[in-house]
Order: sequence, then C-alpha cells, then structure tokens
Amino acid sequence: MNPPRVIPVLLLTDSGVVKSTRFKDRRYVGDPINALRVFNEKEVDEVVIVDIDAWKHRRGPNFERVAELAGECFMPLGYGGGVTTLDQIRTLFRCGVEKVLLNTALHSHPDLVSQAADIAGSQSIVACIDVKKNWLGRPRVCVSGGTIDTGLDPVEFAQQAESQGAGEIVLQSVDGDGTQGGYDLELIAKVTAAVNVPVVALGGAGNLTHMAAAVRAGAHAAAAGSFFVFHGKHRAVLITYPRIEEIRRTFAHG
Repeated sequence: MNPPRVIPVLLLTDSGVVKSTRFKDRRYVGDPINALRVFNEKEVDEVVIVDIDAWKHRRGPNFERVAELAGECFMPLGYGGGVTTLDQIRTLFRCGVEKVLLNTALHSHPDLVSQAADIAGSQSIVACIDVKKNWLGRPRVCVSGGTIDTGLDPVEFAQQAESQGAGEIVLQSVDGDGTQGGYDLELIAKVTAAVNVPVVALGGAGNLTHMAAAVRAGAHAAAAGSFFVFHGKHRAVLITYPRIEEIRRTFAHG
C-alpha cells in the first residue's frame, strides 16, 4: 500500500524561491529550476509552485516562466498565484500544469471554480484556503497573501469550494507557516470531517512525524515548504526529500 502523498511547496518570487514564516520574513533559498531537479532525482510524488508576488503586483501568472518550470518537472505540477480568469487557467494547462490552485479568487471570483471545473474536471482544480486565527483565537479564512481577513469560517468556506467543484483542498495554516512546529490538527480534523474531497495539510511541518499526525487527523496528503528546504537547528538551506522507505515507515508507525 502506498503511503499518503508528501508534497513540497515552493514559493516563487521574481528573484527566485523563498521561504516565509507566517507569510512574512522571506528568506531566499535558491533557483526554482535547481529545486525541481533535486525533486526529480528524489522521485517526489508531486510538487506545488505558488507565485507569491503575483497578488502583490496585481498581475496574472508569468506563463513563460511557468512553461519553463513545467518543462523541467518530471512529476505532476500544481500552480497557484494570480489566477483570476478562465483564460489564464486554460493557458496554464497548455503550459504543462496538472493542477491549478485558486486562493484569493475563491473569494473574489467564486464562479471561477465551477467554470474551471467544467472545462478541466474537478480533479484539476484545487481550492487553496489560507487560515489565520483572529484576536479571539478563532480560525478565519484570509486572502491576498494573508493580508485580508474575510471573517469567513474555514469549514463553511471549504464546503462552499467543494460544492462549486473544487476536487481537492489545500488547507494552509498561516500561523504555522515556516514554524516547523506541527500542523493545526484541530483545523484539519474539522475541515476533513466536513468535506468529501481530499484535503492536503500545509503549514507547520517540521518532520515526517508531523505529517503522519496530520494524516491521522484526517488529511489525505501532507505538504510543506521549510521541511524540504532547511536543514538542522540553524536552518541551513539544503533542498532535499526523505527516502520512500523512511516515509513508509513513519506513516506506518506514526
């Protein structure tokens, strides 16, 4: 039996790949082509690239760059960042992307999910939901790189995304991003219990044991950023991926 998917997430900027902590304090970690070549060699399940500068500069995807990255990628590639129209989604698939992640557009262009699912199939349309706790400690959906609190409940928002046609949900904890202290298991449990589509946990993974805990909480797969690009207590940059035997052993025993 294959273990759950373990998915690296690369944060793309105009200057290269970075890693953030709670969506702030970006640190440069390398060139995206080099990162993808490492993941190719490690036979990674799939990879996600998110252009986090797209919303900031209010622009759409850089298709030329996406096509270049897809051409280097020997595994399924998901792309997110700046996607707001159906034409952009069509072009991304022509660039070689297998899945398109919608984030801010889930809130600003809610009809886009159903329209995209109609042309590409639900399995290719992913709702990427960022969640941050407010001052009362209540989890709320945020958009635009975590800068805008929509006030919406993540469970209801995930149900809405599913009903509109999203075939998968990437559930990201902004509070856990880059901390490597573990996922928000309570959030994962609540959302996965409320929807029928696969949920990918993101935000907080520091090791495979954290990922196994996320799967026990209900996630179908575990994604991470820092776990794959930092090494050791001083967080030296080293892009890597665990051996399949280690993944199987950890998920088998928790």
